[in-house]
Amino acid sequence: MNCITDSAFRVLKILERAPGSISGEIISKELNITRSAVWKNIQELRTMGYDIQSSQKDGYNLVHSSSRLFPHEVHKKLATRAIGRKMRYYGDTPSTNGVGKQLCSEGDPQNLHGTVIIAEEQTGGVGRMGRAWISPSGGIWITIILKPSVPVDHIFMITMAGSVAIARAIRKEFELGALIKWPNDIFIGKKKIGGLLLEMSAEADTVHYCLLGIGINVNNPVKDFAAELQRDITSISAEVGHDVDRASFLARILKEFENRYQLLESGEYETVTQEWKSLSATLDNRVLIRTMKTSFEGEAIDIDEFGALIVRKDNGKLERVIAGDCTQQ
Repeated sequence: MNCITDSAFRVLKILERAPGSISGEIISKELNITRSAVWKNIQELRTMGYDIQSSQKDGYNLVHSSSRLFPHEVHKKLATRAIGRKMRYYGDTPSTNGVGKQLCSEGDPQNLHGTVIIAEEQTGGVGRMGRAWISPSGGIWITIILKPSVPVDHIFMITMAGSVAIARAIRKEFELGALIKWPNDIFIGKKKIGGLLLEMSAEADTVHYCLLGIGINVNNPVKDFAAELQRDITSISAEVGHDVDRASFLARILKEFENRYQLLESGEYETVTQEWKSLSATLDNRVLIRTMKTSFEGEAIDIDEFGALIVRKDNGKLERVIAGDCTQQ
């Protein structure tokens, strides 16, 4: 998992609560370990990205926390009741949704509800329609495990709640005008900054679990992406001109999502739908729709309570689109 060992974590907690520098001797006495063990733990924390100064006179001083998305760093800023209270962290993994499926197959999804799986980098990320999802270090690549009480015909609204949460978090944290492109992309201007993927395990009317995958370009230089993508994508750092605090941003996303998810579980679908509409980059625009069976053009005029896009075709007929690709004209 490439996470901090328990012994180094105990040293980190002491450094965090110290008002300034603290000697290795004090740390060793408090933890009942040798000075050499303290030094080894300090070295481990440094390799994990923690900026720790040391001097023979004053001891150790934590100058800056790690920029990695360690659960500890997110939890310091997290204000949720359930979402994200349990986390799994990976330096890299093929897919956080893949990890979620494995966890749910091995354990009770009810006990896993709200668990957030974090990866610094995904080596086999998958987007909609099975497309590859580029997930280099510096972004936010997570999966939220959910055991929803939302009826199966309203499950897509979990994606809507997630889309609203991301757009709101971007607006509040960075004052950027993020909008939602149906069905599951987040845009700033004409450039994509993130997306969502909802997978579920269900039988008939019973939903065993849902996996909400979220990918956002955060501290990712656009030049690091493939040349054919650079014209159409952006990142938070590219928009604001500097790297940002990913842990604080992720904590904000999880809180915004929990707020909307609770509305869904209370049956307040219209509240989430209306907020989605207010943030839509798709409605009132001419669109090209491609589904598994057909393609057509028209004007996107509404979204219904189940998350389907309502398109008025050129012949005047209304078409309800449950799934497909939507390209704005």
